[in-house]
Amino acid sequence: MGEAWRCLRCGDFVVGDPVGDGPAGDAPLVLRGRALRDAFVLRLLAVERMLRGVVIGLGSYAVLRYSHSENSLRTLFEKDLPAAKPLAKAFGYNLDNSSIVREIRKLLLVKPSTLHVVAIVLAVYAAIEVCEAVGLWLLKRWGEYFAAVATAIFLPYEIYDIVNKVTSIRIATFIVNIAAVVYLVWTKRLFGVRGGYAAYEAERHEESLLEVEEAAGEEPAVA
Repeated sequence: MGEAWRCLRCGDFVVGDPVGDGPAGDAPLVLRGRALRDAFVLRLLAVERMLRGVVIGLGSYAVLRYSHSENSLRTLFEKDLPAAKPLAKAFGYNLDNSSIVREIRKLLLVKPSTLHVVAIVLAVYAAIEVCEAVGLWLLKRWGEYFAAVATAIFLPYEIYDIVNKVTSIRIATFIVNIAAVVYLVWTKRLFGVRGGYAAYEAERHEESLLEVEEAAGEEPAVA
């Protein structure tokens, strides 16, 4: 049969010459057990961040497109509004005193330069969300730091939004973001929490070796 080599990460045996060598502690980690669950959570967050980034990016594009056609939209609105008054009056609704009409008129009077600034801010926000998504999906350490910092920075604004108007969507978003920051900082030991990066790496390698031994039916080594 010849020699067989055993992977210390997955526990499988392979016949033939090894493709690599070195200390067991330097072997690449295979996602299993807790590491696999952590990866699932991070990639779930990555999908949420990517979806949010796409939506915000589309919003930025829409604002930019509107800024170049606001005059035609304003003319169209003012031209078609009188035609809608008889129908609204039939339902007992006075468009002249409508708060919705006033808000639309305010929006249509916004300067193009202001809309350009809004579009840029939204584009930057979208880029941040996409960057978070990429880092989290690739399970990179920098992605975890970036996501924790970027999410925490926007928490005060989310609190301000909730104070101004409580909605289920705003509360749900705030809870998700709080949970994401706590999860990343605590489980990934960011910013030196619970021993920092060194303790995190030691824990990952130790758990991986123990899982291999357990999968192979061996008694875990006791330090």
